[in-house]
Amino acid sequence: MPIETIDSQQAREWLLSGEAVLVDVREPDEFRGEHIPGAISVPLSQVARISSLLAIPSGKKVIFQCLKGGRGEKACEAFRSSDAEAREPFNLTGGITAWKAAGLPVIGASLSAPRVSIFRQVQITVGLLVLFSVLAGYFVTPVGFAVAAFFGAALAVAGISGWCGLALVLGRMPWNKGL
Repeated sequence: MPIETIDSQQAREWLLSGEAVLVDVREPDEFRGEHIPGAISVPLSQVARISSLLAIPSGKKVIFQCLKGGRGEKACEAFRSSDAEAREPFNLTGGITAWKAAGLPVIGASLSAPRVSIFRQVQITVGLLVLFSVLAGYFVTPVGFAVAAFFGAALAVAGISGWCGLALVLGRMPWNKGL
């Protein structure tokens, strides 16, 4: 069964009328950086347990939102399989990006340069480390391949366990103090 979607204007109407609850499934640092007014932060990894985390009133529509829509769709699938009331969730088409493009308000957005989330910083860092390690493996020493394998394994462990040492280190960097 396809995931129901909703555009920013309709979502805003439902939120203003009290018909719906908006759940932001991005990571906590992304939520702190900026979010839609009234949104509740429940990271995607926690959506399957949402009924034990939140008391969503019966009869309320549930809208999931992320940056552009991909994680929101996954959240809808997880919610479908865990919601005892069998409510049909909605995915905010285009996520907070489409919400802002429609000129709707967000909380926490600054006029300064946009910040890169810790999640994306980890992806960039590990991607570059793997790239340079593979290049070193081809052109300098075969040890580069082992280093690339190490970073790939560390990324897999982070994805499986939800714990990422690199994210903790990056979170302490001066450019991330405000996140």
